Amino acid sequence: MSPVGKDGWFEAGTPIKVEGGIRARGRRGTIGEKWWSRRFVDILERVCDPGRLARGRAYARQGQVVSMTVRAGSVEAVVQGSRPEPYRVEIEIEAYGQEEWAELERVVAGQAGHRARLLAGEMPKELDALFAGAGYPLFPEQGELEMTCGCPDWGNPCKHLSAVLYLLAEAFDDDPFLVLAWRGKPREQLLDDLRTPADEPLEDRLADFYALNVSAARLKGPRTPDTPPDLLLRALEPPKVKVRHIPLLDLLRPAYRSFTGPEEPPGDA
Repeated sequence: MSPVGKDGWFEAGTPIKVEGGIRARGRRGTIGEKWWSRRFVDILERVCDPGRLARGRAYARQGQVVSMTVRAGSVEAVVQGSRPEPYRVEIEIEAYGQEEWAELERVVAGQAGHRARLLAGEMPKELDALFAGAGYPLFPEQGELEMTCGCPDWGNPCKHLSAVLYLLAEAFDDDPFLVLAWRGKPREQLLDDLRTPADEPLEDRLADFYALNVSAARLKGPRTPDTPPDLLLRALEPPKVKVRHIPLLDLLRPAYRSFTGPEEPPGDA
């Protein structure tokens, strides 16, 4: 009979070393740097067994995960333990369908700042609450993840699953849009959908281009201190226009940044 280990009844031994495995960058402390990956890790560490998560972090740092693939609604991975045959791991989450994403896109499009940040390749921190308010959580809720591993460990998640979860958090660090793709919406498809409603050709809008299509009250409100002044320029497709061989956006960027610069003190009367 196999010896009883700390994780259940197997795998008390040293895992077989993997050549070229996926290794976590974070060598000490917590894993995950950006707010969205930390949010994901915080959820895991609140609901999962601390001991198995700690051993999973060690596996992730040792490079025991052979491969990992993220698709809409699932993460599939192969993890090498102490047995010769590696374990197959799968983590499933609800992927939202077309109707759900159409509603989410309408909500996001209604927030011009959030829409501009996404189009600029950034992940607004408010997106988490925005999705939750629409009834479609961005991050997994307690008990939502369906996790399976081929190991004989009775715990869930086992250390193999935990290793993959931590590497998934680091993958979110590298690409925030992977969080959205896991929920069923690839990056380019989302950005195309967000551009479509508002970015109509100029020739189709000549009659009302300068008309105010929102109330003046909606234009008021406190400035968001962390909103870069050139955010709009980042969100736009670069126009094929140059002035003296300098791209137009490069000329406009300093002007946009000057809009939020410190105000000049009033001069003497």
